[in-house]
Amino acid sequence: MSFYEEVGGAATFERLVHAFYVGVAADPELRALYPEEDLAPAERRLRMFLEQYFGGPNAYSQERGHPRLRMRHAPYPVTLDMRDRWMRHMISAMETLDLPEAHAEAMRDYFMRAAHMLVNTDEAPTLAPSAGGPSSSPVDPEGRPTL
Repeated sequence: MSFYEEVGGAATFERLVHAFYVGVAADPELRALYPEEDLAPAERRLRMFLEQYFGGPNAYSQERGHPRLRMRHAPYPVTLDMRDRWMRHMISAMETLDLPEAHAEAMRDYFMRAAHMLVNTDEAPTLAPSAGGPSSSPVDPEGRPTL
């Protein structure tokens, strides 16, 4: 069974991403980074991306091509503050789910690394954060959950 299936499949990712965007919509500074008036398309793209990343359908790549996460975010000033705001909303959204702790930890680890990597301003940190060191990370060398 894939990680995607273990955490509840499409329903889990729909709830996660919807709760995340409720937070984004209420955060004026973070909301300003989204050029679309309606957040529904962004919500759909993030849901498809996360489903694919965590072992679900590859609809994101079929529709949008390779994820190229850094390139897709390059036009937007992702500061340390924006990273932290994004993480707060994602962690808050995760708390609406009833995930086994090992799965929640794997998802938090990925979100932390991805958010950190996307900082693209002069204040960007040079070292990636460690979630307990490489030996405790429940991800493979490409960053995918290994549970």
